Amino acid sequence: MVLVKLFGTRVLTSMTASDAVIIIMFGAVAGRVIVGNPPTLAAGVIGLTTLMILESTFGTLQRYVGWTRFIDRHPILLLYAGELQHDNLRLAHVSESEVHSAIRRAGLGRRADVQAMVLEPTGQISIIRAGQPVNPRILEDVLGIEQALAQHERRVTEQREAEHREAEQREAKHPDTE
Repeated sequence: MVLVKLFGTRVLTSMTASDAVIIIMFGAVAGRVIVGNPPTLAAGVIGLTTLMILESTFGTLQRYVGWTRFIDRHPILLLYAGELQHDNLRLAHVSESEVHSAIRRAGLGRRADVQAMVLEPTGQISIIRAGQPVNPRILEDVLGIEQALAQHERRVTEQREAEHREAEQREAKHPDTE
């Protein structure tokens, strides 16, 4: 507890891949000290302190160096503008039923109510509701966002063109008589 207070609550927040490795190592060292296997109490305290220092160092490196892009997973876009991103679902090993479950947990009733659904590096699923303004920086590191935006833009353009053609056809059938 003293080490957690000393190094901050960051060690207790949602885990990334590198955090999970440190926590597992932390548990292994603590378990050996508690059971009384060869390491002495002093060796255990030194080992736990070393792991806390490593966790603190990794946190600092994440902020300033950006090395976690090689170790930790990136957030992955699962659904955009109500459309499933099938390639990303396969990449993330997320099923359609898990997507539906996340939509229900968010209090929504349709995919169309979701502007973006993202699988975060911690394993949690975040949902941005449709119609909510989004700062582009919020999604800039999300895997698959560029493709989804381009695909959505193409769909919107095609829809506008179809509506324009329909309007021209209606006008050709019923010209104004002035």
